[in-house]
Amino acid sequence: MPSSYVCDTIPAARLASASSGDQPPPRKLCVRHQRMADEGTNLKLQHSLDALPVGEREQVNAIWSAFSSSSHPRRALILQGLLTMCCFSQLSLLTEHLVHLIRIDPFTVLPREIGLKVLMYLDATSLCRAAQVSRRWRALADDDILWRGICEQHIGQKCTKCGWGLPILEKKRVVRLPSPTPTPCPVPPSSSSPSQSSPQPSSSALLMYPPSGPLPKRQLEDPTDFLTPPLKRQRSDETSPNLNPCSLIAPFTSLLTSSSTSMSADDSASCSVTRPWKDVYSERMTIERNWRRGRCTVKTLKGHTDGVMCLQFSETLQHPAFPVLITGSYDRTVRVWNMETGTELHCLKGHTRAVRALQFDEVKLITGSMDNTIKVWDWRGGKCIRTLTGHTEGVVCLNYDSNVLASGSVDATIKVWNLRTGGAFTLRGHSDWVNSVQLWDSNPTSGGSGISGGPATLLDCPTVAGSNQPCSLQIDPGKMLFSASDDGTIRLWDLTQRTCVRQFTGHVGQVQSMKLLVDECDGSGEDENSLASSSSSSLSLSTSDVDPVKRKKPLLISGSLDNTIKMWDIETGNTVRTFFGHIEGVWAVASDKLRLVSGSHDRTIKVWSREEGKCTTTLVGHQAAVSCLALGEDKIVSGSDDNDIKIWSFGG
Repeated sequence: MPSSYVCDTIPAARLASASSGDQPPPRKLCVRHQRMADEGTNLKLQHSLDALPVGEREQVNAIWSAFSSSSHPRRALILQGLLTMCCFSQLSLLTEHLVHLIRIDPFTVLPREIGLKVLMYLDATSLCRAAQVSRRWRALADDDILWRGICEQHIGQKCTKCGWGLPILEKKRVVRLPSPTPTPCPVPPSSSSPSQSSPQPSSSALLMYPPSGPLPKRQLEDPTDFLTPPLKRQRSDETSPNLNPCSLIAPFTSLLTSSSTSMSADDSASCSVTRPWKDVYSERMTIERNWRRGRCTVKTLKGHTDGVMCLQFSETLQHPAFPVLITGSYDRTVRVWNMETGTELHCLKGHTRAVRALQFDEVKLITGSMDNTIKVWDWRGGKCIRTLTGHTEGVVCLNYDSNVLASGSVDATIKVWNLRTGGAFTLRGHSDWVNSVQLWDSNPTSGGSGISGGPATLLDCPTVAGSNQPCSLQIDPGKMLFSASDDGTIRLWDLTQRTCVRQFTGHVGQVQSMKLLVDECDGSGEDENSLASSSSSSLSLSTSDVDPVKRKKPLLISGSLDNTIKMWDIETGNTVRTFFGHIEGVWAVASDKLRLVSGSHDRTIKVWSREEGKCTTTLVGHQAAVSCLALGEDKIVSGSDDNDIKIWSFGG
């Protein structure tokens, strides 16, 4: 059997004596000896050898040459013999040198692709530590491929390995910057319906981020600009050179479709600015750590003269560029705020009693009041468009989607308004106030096309009374409604059949609020609502005829005056978990995929881990009961009976 491969320890040509015969061609150096050659170790050794007398030099050369030409078994035998001859001083010298000699940098030997494959098995902390080893390691550990994978694993969802999830930061996905040239980017076509908001990217295409370097703060828009409709709704020949609709986004290119923009590929490329994925992860990690440690800054908005009962904010509106907050109060007003500056933009007056519920989108604002009416507003212009009547007592809650509006009242009834046809009907079953309603499309594939713009729609009538509705009450199949009441129950209604199909019991006090959450998503993200609201947004659930792998798991979260928060499995009607911690009644709850928050009569806001069922942070600052709140990716907005609105920001 042939002997194993042995490399030349030291080039024989330098150590051979003059009387030696022809030497065989030197063998290829192994990795270690190649490194020694690169470091000049052999050259230093040769200088030490040259300093010896000729006789000693030949003896040392003979020993080295014999060892170098020996096979592996013979080398092992020679070394064992030498070790037996060594004293402790020589063994100590060997130990000191072997500590460094047996180390090898794998990334100097392996191809870059294999090195990246190895590093893919490390978590973010380990990658950061690896980047501190050397420049070569840092070049590999900071590679965008690695950090993009980590971002995909954590952002917008809980990691199955470490349990951490990071916020998406939707507002940072689209950043408006002045155009570098006078030529504006192409304007989206004006053919889209004014009543439809622009399509939102799917939740799978989560990791869009702002360009590198500090961005200028968005300036407060001129009030005249705020009153004008969004740019996308203006005629294409009315473009303004001061407005640049080109969005600087850097998406997952394989996941983001091009249907959401009319720009050509060249235009999009010219308007895109990206930054390293490591920076994206770091920014979101800072925010998540702030959430977990309760680190936040608090801004207080003052303006209401009585308790704040409802609120909603949005940071993703196409127009205006700044985030908008709308609040309703017992002082009978609705106020529109610029969240960045804390400036009050509008004060909407028209209700004659307390405003208890509101919801808004790009186009409209709908409010419910204790004066028994529901009003539809142009919140940009601050004008009431029309009034809906039908309840015999105050309207406490409302929720709408593309074609259905539901409202709950002190009269213990729920009215369902078909926004496409103008029809309405009443659901009866609760025995006390209906405090919260939540629409749910259990079969989203059969949904309608949205609110039509024809003259027959409900919102085109200046005043609509509940007793004068047209006969057409068709509701899309699969449309469901949750309702929570002071009678301590939550009911699930089939709006097509107009019957209660399930009742959730377990609370021993009045149920004040609820939030519908899709816990696990198939990645389409088409049911994600970009508006953070104190009244739960409309979410969808796939039915049993959908592939089980892609099926979504719905969760209902409710808060009650029995001081508890309950999480329900919609499919079984069972309580999944009960959260204990508040010492007085819970008035408001909100949740996303990463956390649950609640506001209570005990004047505190608590942040909960849904999986562990424990409180991670308690926020104290309000001087009276926390009556409403909304949850964002890096902030909580709360309203209280102390007349104040507080913005708790966890941003870095």
